[in-house]
Amino acid sequence: MRQVVVFGAYGHTGRFVVAELAARGLVPVLSGRNAVRLEEFAASVGGPRSRPADAGDAASLDRALAGAAAVVNCAGPFADTAAPVVEAALRAGIPYVDVAAEIEANADTFEGFADRAREAGAVVVPAMAFYGGLGDLLATAALGDWTSADEVEIAYGLDHWHPTAGTRAAGAVSRRRRDGRRVRYAAGRLEYRDDAAPTTTWNFPEPMGRRAVIGEFSMADIVTVPSHLRVPEVRTYMTVEAARDIASPDTPSPVASASDARGRSAQTFLVDVVVRKDGVERRAVARGRDIYAVTAPLAVEAVERILSGRIRTKGVASAGEIFDAADFLGALSEHLSVEFSG
Repeated sequence: MRQVVVFGAYGHTGRFVVAELAARGLVPVLSGRNAVRLEEFAASVGGPRSRPADAGDAASLDRALAGAAAVVNCAGPFADTAAPVVEAALRAGIPYVDVAAEIEANADTFEGFADRAREAGAVVVPAMAFYGGLGDLLATAALGDWTSADEVEIAYGLDHWHPTAGTRAAGAVSRRRRDGRRVRYAAGRLEYRDDAAPTTTWNFPEPMGRRAVIGEFSMADIVTVPSHLRVPEVRTYMTVEAARDIASPDTPSPVASASDARGRSAQTFLVDVVVRKDGVERRAVARGRDIYAVTAPLAVEAVERILSGRIRTKGVASAGEIFDAADFLGALSEHLSVEFSG
């Protein structure tokens, strides 16, 4: 049986990843820096193997990854954990997947490990999650036979957003790294700005319809999409209601709103991706439930495909580059409804 280490296993997203691995017949090995929480979580899910490790302790990471087939990093802030866990995966000679939504942390992974991972024939897939991975898969699949586009727009229609503690911590780290500025991808590069993000409207497919959105509400897609697609403009949008939720310190966590046996919240989402080239428009739309829960099948499907050799490249690569995007999305029909047009 193939063992897959989940670093940050007792976190909100980590728990979904552990359950998804077990459901697919892979053996989760629980890891994280808090040994007490690790043991408590292990006991609550039937006692899988646990190996405490700290991102600041290379030897502990080596012990945690020993004998594993792959590692999924679910422990943010990824500005602190991504590089040490990638290093440990390279030492162990195993694939690395993470669920980072932090723009700068993902950019660091691409920039810092591209050469070494390629030379080692290793596989490193950052942002294999709802933010970063899903948008990239949808944009890549929507492009179809196009090898480039004039622009990619990704609109997030979340009915609400109850953030985890990890989401809040990662956001705080990103704001510090940007000195409070916002970031966008324009004219082929990341651009930091001091002005406020614009408010506009977006015509989502029904039943959501026309909604007020925050324009240039940048997520990890502005790193993953242009990492392999020739597109100078990548813009992301967020429904105003969800943006208000994430900004408010009083918004409850998703744990408080769990509403089914899997621990998923009642949150629903619609991701509307539009790619344009020479006046022609193509579109991909994904619908589903709970942005944190859907990250688990995205990450675990990636692990399965890497371990079975169903990849298109090696090195540091985003979801849309390393996998057959349309086929990957089709494999997640239990978790996502996806439609294409144009």
